[in-house]
Amino acid sequence: MLGVPQSGQALRAPQPGHALGVPQPGHALGVPWRGHALGVSRSGRILGLPRPGRILGALWRERLRGRRTRRLLEAHLLVLTVCALVAAGALFVSCRQIQGGAEALADEEAPAVQGLAATRLAVLRADYEARELKEMKLVDVAGSGESYRAQLSAADQGLSRIADRTDQDLGTVNGLLATYSNSINLGTAMYRDQPLMREQKLAEARSLLIRSGVGLVPRLDDMQRVQMKHAEATATEGWLQRSGWWLTELALAALALTLLSALFVLRDRCGRDWNPYLLAAFALTVLLAVVPLLTMSSAQDDLDSVVGDLREITEASRQPCCGPELGDFQQTVTERSEDVRSVLADDAWTERVYQGTLTGGLLLVVLPVVGLGLRLDSDYWRRR
Repeated sequence: MLGVPQSGQALRAPQPGHALGVPQPGHALGVPWRGHALGVSRSGRILGLPRPGRILGALWRERLRGRRTRRLLEAHLLVLTVCALVAAGALFVSCRQIQGGAEALADEEAPAVQGLAATRLAVLRADYEARELKEMKLVDVAGSGESYRAQLSAADQGLSRIADRTDQDLGTVNGLLATYSNSINLGTAMYRDQPLMREQKLAEARSLLIRSGVGLVPRLDDMQRVQMKHAEATATEGWLQRSGWWLTELALAALALTLLSALFVLRDRCGRDWNPYLLAAFALTVLLAVVPLLTMSSAQDDLDSVVGDLREITEASRQPCCGPELGDFQQTVTERSEDVRSVLADDAWTERVYQGTLTGGLLLVVLPVVGLGLRLDSDYWRRR
């Protein structure tokens, strides 16, 4: 009666905790004990536990419980369309801003800054060469004025090249350069027997060059300052442009999550295989979230580098000197100008990325609409 076995019964040891009324694991919660199904793999992972993907699927399935499948698919279609339009539009505008800035910098701003710097150094070098002729008393020697005439010609050509690349008025500067050239030519080539007139013309040329506020060099300084501000404003990424990239990435992230949800609904509720249009749209979403951002970020870094070179060109041309070191500054300006042209030429491939982004944005709008639209039309809309 007290646990004594009857005749013929084998003795059995009580289960651990059973004789004391201790419930088995899970019984207190009303859950059947499946400890025998658990195990440990060689890698140390516990077998028999649900995978994270299944947990997320179960949670999302519970979240969508009680909603009709048709309404769910139509809601997904609406969200996908809105997200795709916002992402494609923001991506197009953001890429176009950087692409347009690179084109404007290469076609207008950089040549204008380089031309103004070269012109300023050229007129200063011409003045230095003319004064050297006077100091060395070589004014009357045949062919002695070729060096300063070459510099005046370079200054005139520099202004001519930037005439259609800047919105600043070059009329006053061109007039001053012509007057200066005439005065310095008269002071070196004419009045050989009239030294006082020669001195007067050379002093007049010097005054036209450096007179405070109205001289040729001060006016070129003002134009350089304005042109450099234009170049910086063209190449610098502002807060509006950065906001566009943030909007693009957020819209693409929302689009990717909605695509995954739509694929889950189609497979879980409709029993359909993976929709190829939605899969292609998801892959394209990931591609557009990475490639244009990296490409345009690299292009923006190049634009910042170009602005730094242009700033160095401007500073080199505005050094307070009027001696033989002007040739070294001209060489610096030439080298930095070559660097600028090289960097801007290397960025030409961003045009192909921009065109690919435009095409990808259009596909991003079309693919989800086609994928879900065909499924809704086949399963629901056509049955009306």
